[in-house]
Amino acid sequence: MPINKPLKIAVSGSLAYDSIMDFPGRFADHILPEAIHSLNLSFTLRGLKTSFGGTAGNIAYNLSLLQEKPTILGVVGSDFAPYRDWLIRNKIDVSRLGIEAKSKTAAANIITDRQDNQITGFYPGPLLPGYTSGANRLTGLSLAIISPEHKSRMLDYARIYRRRRIPFIFDPGQMVPAFSPAELRQAIKGAKVLIGNDYEIKLILDKIKIKLPALLKMAEIVIITKGERGSEIYSGREKIKIKPAKPRNASDPTGAGDAYRAGLIKGLVKSYNLKTCGQLAGLVAVYTVEKYGTQTHRFTLKELAKRYQANFKEKLEIV
Repeated sequence: MPINKPLKIAVSGSLAYDSIMDFPGRFADHILPEAIHSLNLSFTLRGLKTSFGGTAGNIAYNLSLLQEKPTILGVVGSDFAPYRDWLIRNKIDVSRLGIEAKSKTAAANIITDRQDNQITGFYPGPLLPGYTSGANRLTGLSLAIISPEHKSRMLDYARIYRRRRIPFIFDPGQMVPAFSPAELRQAIKGAKVLIGNDYEIKLILDKIKIKLPALLKMAEIVIITKGERGSEIYSGREKIKIKPAKPRNASDPTGAGDAYRAGLIKGLVKSYNLKTCGQLAGLVAVYTVEKYGTQTHRFTLKELAKRYQANFKEKLEIV
């Protein structure tokens, strides 16, 4: 049965201003494999929208729609006030944020082609040395997620949560290339969940030179997301294939992965089985696909439950 008592969730990662742009063509038509060593490309884009984003912000926003009240751990700059007000209006705890007054908040410039491939230029924002020590003082945590930001902070959180025996999700995302093989092993070891898309998981396997069965011994659960093809959840010897939920349209895939993680967290803290967790995660993700931007969609738990039953032919009580 689902857990109904209040639970505390810590979400660490980036908080960023996203500039989202559409490229009406295909990147593949403009990148010559034989000239990959000397790229010099210019894309004429259609549309530009700046919105609130970043991994921590997007995950926390979706958790707020799921009626959870996460605490964000992150470092921001002097220009963060409008974003801070938005998070507070959505009942997200920002009391633990670090502010570096001499720096700007992180920023992402995201170009999406017509096949939903993306190219992103990301400024990770201020470092603020020593900030992560505050995680030692967090109490009552049921689950934490470490999502992409400064590598040093991600490693610090993994050490702290492992030492304090706080269940955590390790979500290295686009930061995988920044980790050394030893650092990846260190961060994954003891995680409740390791999550990444199929490309990111392959990078991890290649980098630490192991096969998937060995990776499954490093974390309790391994999740591989596959976009419109759904996802796969591995736990011990069990492999669960999660069918994709159906979006009503495909406006913009940006932020879908973060929304998936919020749905996953909701399922885990409510003690749903892994299949249900994956289906709920996939369903939450389609809401952001249907809207341009990462924090522009909304839903109620009642609407979510109705759509869950329509997609998966199963009833789910979401509380």
